[in-house]
Amino acid sequence: MWDGVLVMEVERLARGDTIDQGIVAQTFKYSDTMIITPIKDYKPNDEFDEEYFEFGLFMSRREYKTINRRLQRGRLASVKEGKYVASRPPYGYERVRIEHDKGFTLRPVGDEADIVRFIFQLYTTGEKQEGGSYHKLGMGAIAKRLNEMHIPAPNGASHWQDGTVRVILKNPTYLGKVRWKTNKTQKKVVDGRVKKERVPSSADERVLTNGIHPPLIDESVFLLAQDIMSSKGSVSIQERKTIANPLAGVLTCGLCGRTMARHPVPGGAILYCPNNICRSVSSKYDIVEARLLQGISDWLKDYRLMWETAQSDDITSAVEIKEKAIAKAKHDISTLEKQLARTHDLLEQGVYTTETFLERSRSISARIEQAKSDIASLVSEIEVDRIREESKKTIIPKAERLLDVYASLPSAEDKNKLLKEVLEKAVYVKEKRSPRGSAGDNFELTLYPKLPYSSDK
Repeated sequence: MWDGVLVMEVERLARGDTIDQGIVAQTFKYSDTMIITPIKDYKPNDEFDEEYFEFGLFMSRREYKTINRRLQRGRLASVKEGKYVASRPPYGYERVRIEHDKGFTLRPVGDEADIVRFIFQLYTTGEKQEGGSYHKLGMGAIAKRLNEMHIPAPNGASHWQDGTVRVILKNPTYLGKVRWKTNKTQKKVVDGRVKKERVPSSADERVLTNGIHPPLIDESVFLLAQDIMSSKGSVSIQERKTIANPLAGVLTCGLCGRTMARHPVPGGAILYCPNNICRSVSSKYDIVEARLLQGISDWLKDYRLMWETAQSDDITSAVEIKEKAIAKAKHDISTLEKQLARTHDLLEQGVYTTETFLERSRSISARIEQAKSDIASLVSEIEVDRIREESKKTIIPKAERLLDVYASLPSAEDKNKLLKEVLEKAVYVKEKRSPRGSAGDNFELTLYPKLPYSSDK
């Protein structure tokens, strides 16, 4: 589209990695787009300009890496001095500038700091009972108690969750420490695409130093909380790194929308909604899993029957009709463009006044734009139809394979991957407890197979 790009210096065009630089350089070269700077104009198809341009991009990347390295060194030096370098303070503190010095530290926020101490007290000492004894609360019970007390949750969340409590109990900032590089972003190539994920840093990469901010919790209380968590085996999914629930990310609560969680119990496991203010009732995992597989089997029978009777005649005819509509719209555009050209001739010949010309040209231009919009819409619909057609062909063998091998798969992660190939999601609804002695299957389960969305889905 463009003859040239105006920029202060070529180094501003790309500071990404080698792939980014190559894409930028090839884009300018193949489109024959000039690069105009106050110092020099570059023609990417000129051999010498191309070489200078690529060298400029290389130096730009090197400069960026140098600046970033200096920035990280500065942050690390600040952390070792006890300063707080993160942008968001933990719950119970506010971020304040250090007087007569550079950088920031933390200052306790009265009410929030008391809540942090209250959380540690409930978890390590417990709540005093009528007889004078103390009853320790778990993370879920603490979150429920805070919600009952109508205490606002951190970061504007609607309610407290056990995960929020866990983060507070594990944060050494409340001990007066400053931590850095606890987690890092790791890039991996999955199915030909680069994906980013947050993973814990190794022990030698992590930094933990004494901060200059006041602690909220005594060291003995903090260490006791860590011992209790270790004894209960309370670790997050990220720390476990393995999927223990085949329905993870598949089964959601129909009352609040949260992903259902699996909890081991003697003799099996249960599925429950982790939202402690949700009225959803738990069920045995084996019963829900069996119902879900049976639902896939029933849906597959109906879908296969519908597929065999309908085949692809309907979709083919629909595509043909839309393609004919596109051809007609293109013909209409050609006719309208000729009409628009004639309006100019009639204006020059004096047949049209300026007002008549403007009125006619606006009307014709609007019809041309509408025709182009219709073509774009029809092209998009045809693409969706073809994707749906292809998906219909592939979903049946995927569902059949799932039902055939699911029980014999060796791990929960393998089962989870297979379920996600067939299901967009499954919605679980149960508002009443199962009667004593019943099968425990008084819940509703709605399955959403992985088919592209359409008006006739």
